[in-house]
Amino acid sequence: MERILVVEDDLALSTGLCFELDAAGYATQAAYNVRKAEYLVAQEAFDLVILDVNLPDGNGFDLCRRIKEQHPQMPVIFLTANDLEEDVLGGFDLGAEDYITKPFRMKILLKRVEVAIRRGGRAASPVREEVWQDGFLRIDFGALTAERGGEQLAITPNEYKLLKVLTANGGNVVTRQLLLERLWDCEGNYIDDHTLTVTMNRLRAKIEDESHTYVKTVRGMGYIWTGSGNR
Repeated sequence: MERILVVEDDLALSTGLCFELDAAGYATQAAYNVRKAEYLVAQEAFDLVILDVNLPDGNGFDLCRRIKEQHPQMPVIFLTANDLEEDVLGGFDLGAEDYITKPFRMKILLKRVEVAIRRGGRAASPVREEVWQDGFLRIDFGALTAERGGEQLAITPNEYKLLKVLTANGGNVVTRQLLLERLWDCEGNYIDDHTLTVTMNRLRAKIEDESHTYVKTVRGMGYIWTGSGNR
């Protein structure tokens, strides 16, 4: 499943883009500013970045330049209201695979996304292995599958994100604030503290049993992944 990072500060548009892309068979991750986008690109592998130019804490052109410096093969599509000729040419000069101006038609965007990913291929990530396992629990972050005791688990996208952050920081406290920023909008638009607790409890019920405990709650701080598997 190809993964797409959507960098768009318009909440309604971002939600709509992610919905349509997910429905088309992609796995999306949203970022609403430059800081969050840079964090995600550094931590994860994406097949494509859809990028606005005007962002609240920076410029999409500068972000594209930094992405291409770190990941030259990662395709970037600009999706922006900036339709001046110099902006379009500047986007291509930075290495973008496409430049689409708003308003746009979703079917055309989906086709351009398909072409850009096919041309670019998957951007390799040296950051981490894609599988965590200990003989009882197995989580494949690349295929988005999970098994407990050999039985397939129904894990939601947000639960996979939780698992990825926790396993990547095994043995260390992951604060609730970090999880809120990592999983949802860093401004807190999509999630509150109570919902995080509910999501974590639901996840633990899926992956744990009486003999296998993976998450320890640190009251007032966050959570620790206590599993001793390999990743």
